[in-house]
Amino acid sequence: MNVVDNQWQFSKIPNIEESNFNKILERFYSLGVAGLTRENIQNSLDGRLTESNQPVVVKIKLGKVNRQAIPGMNSIVQRIDSLEGRNGYTKETIAHMKASMIAEEVRYISFEDSNTRGLTGAKYGQSNSKEHTWGIYAYNKGVHFEEKDESFEASRGGSHGVGKIASNAASDLHMMFFANCDAEGEQHLGGTIQLIEHKLGDNYYRSTGYFAKLEDSKFMPFENQYDQIFEKTTRGLKIVIPFLRNSFYREDEIIRSVCDSFFVSIIEKKLVVHVNDLIIDADSIDSIVTDSQFYVQEIEAMKKVFTPLYVKTYKTKQPRLIEITHKNTVFKFNLYFNYDERIPKGRVGIIRTIGMKIEDFAVKNNATKPFNAVLIGGIVEDSYLKSLENESHTKISSDDIKDPELIKLAKKFISNLNKEILKVIDEEIRKHNPVDGKINTSDLLYTMELDFKENLSQSFGTVKIKNGKNIVTSGEGDNSETTPAKAKRQKRENGPTRKPKESGIRRKGKTRDKGENESAAEDQKDEYKINPYRVERLLLNDQEFIQVNLMDSPEVAKAKKCNLKFNIIDGMGKEYIGEFNMKENYSNVIDKNNSNSCVIESDAIKNVSIKNGLVNLQLALKPKYNRSLKFIYYIEV
Repeated sequence: MNVVDNQWQFSKIPNIEESNFNKILERFYSLGVAGLTRENIQNSLDGRLTESNQPVVVKIKLGKVNRQAIPGMNSIVQRIDSLEGRNGYTKETIAHMKASMIAEEVRYISFEDSNTRGLTGAKYGQSNSKEHTWGIYAYNKGVHFEEKDESFEASRGGSHGVGKIASNAASDLHMMFFANCDAEGEQHLGGTIQLIEHKLGDNYYRSTGYFAKLEDSKFMPFENQYDQIFEKTTRGLKIVIPFLRNSFYREDEIIRSVCDSFFVSIIEKKLVVHVNDLIIDADSIDSIVTDSQFYVQEIEAMKKVFTPLYVKTYKTKQPRLIEITHKNTVFKFNLYFNYDERIPKGRVGIIRTIGMKIEDFAVKNNATKPFNAVLIGGIVEDSYLKSLENESHTKISSDDIKDPELIKLAKKFISNLNKEILKVIDEEIRKHNPVDGKINTSDLLYTMELDFKENLSQSFGTVKIKNGKNIVTSGEGDNSETTPAKAKRQKRENGPTRKPKESGIRRKGKTRDKGENESAAEDQKDEYKINPYRVERLLLNDQEFIQVNLMDSPEVAKAKKCNLKFNIIDGMGKEYIGEFNMKENYSNVIDKNNSNSCVIESDAIKNVSIKNGLVNLQLALKPKYNRSLKFIYYIEV
């Protein structure tokens, strides 16, 4: 069988050894159109003109084109028809290719940049010269051109040399083209396609095909005289991806990807992006990130995408310097930090100096703290961050490093980065949650007293302090350390010892007489002080959840209703009775046992149900609520 044309070149091999598609295709496909957009804009920023102050401009177009306008389609159809799958995945992929290639009108996306250098040395083709970036980009896999200027090279986004295949992954046929116009105005068109090793006629061929001429066993590019979607008449590069996957044909997702990854470049006027008719620049980015068409606007709901927060943080906060010692170097980063109680997930946007975000960094054990931050280093810091990035430039880690010593250093750097940012988080939390003048919750004595009370609570449960009845409950399953304390207590008592009741409750004393100013209703209420280990609190943005476990106190647990009261306790363990006003701190209280609203009075929450020995409340906090307060809880039944 003869090849119908010679526009696509595949190198011959003696036999088929690899029957699978390039695994990197699947990795970049999983990143979707957001990953495709990020990779191509990063390449454009890497190709910026160093002598120019003009922003890099990238024009992204989505559209449809007639199949016959795509160069070399007849030979590609012939190649795909010859493919034979050896497993389920390759068979499925080949079947999809065959179904896609016969469409008369196909989707495409293009990325055209300007104020960039474009590729050099196209007229020399496959020259194997480091000076000719066309040959490196067009015909070499797994490498990228390195700048002579070390600082410029460090600032570039690319490093792994595999990002070029991201464009192939976006095509149903794994096909992409690149149109180039160099400094001399010479225009050329190249392209690649990723298939599998295959047999055509009597020959076997490699998986990668190149849109090129073959002259003296060397690939040479075609002069660009093709359809207008491939036209590139100004200096720079244009990527064209025909047979665009349907899931990638998403204008709104492309717009979000531009803002998510390059908001710093855009704000700093280093980058302008056109997505069809929409222009994203320093003047328009605010209106885009505050548009509900593209982003969730409620801060409390921003749990996965943080771009609106990043933009606000970067534009409104002054940077603070954080330093991280690394081997013989001190890395210096600018940290833009915003503390806001409404933020549900705390993230740090780590940014390269070209203005590209690497990742939404979660500080260890602080992922739910209410803050947002942007971290940017300099050239030295960029160079090191680059060594920690994964292939898609979306995460820093030690996972891709091979050298054991470098792995150790990388882990230490990331650990120190966590520690330095944590210092800022803790400082801001203290600043925004000041301790009341009467309260010192940071006092060491308070910690010691809490430890003492927790140990004591293992022996003594609920203490009834009203109406003259003191009840002590000893929980079942307490460790042996509490037993001697209980024995000593019994030994000191005068009179014959009494065997505790099976319920575990011991009564002492008599009911006191009613005071002059007490009503009959008050006389019927017994008040119980609740040990801290029986109370669980969860503070969210504007909500608090309280659960009180009364199951070990049958006399309390058997009640159907109760009132809940609590008093402030300071760092010395001193209780401030009546100084916490419920009405001033809570706007609403929901009884989670029955979904009813509870009555809020200044000194108590009333009509609270007890179900299966548990009290469950959801309390809506007012803005003045001090989240640093500590309480002692009481139940009235």
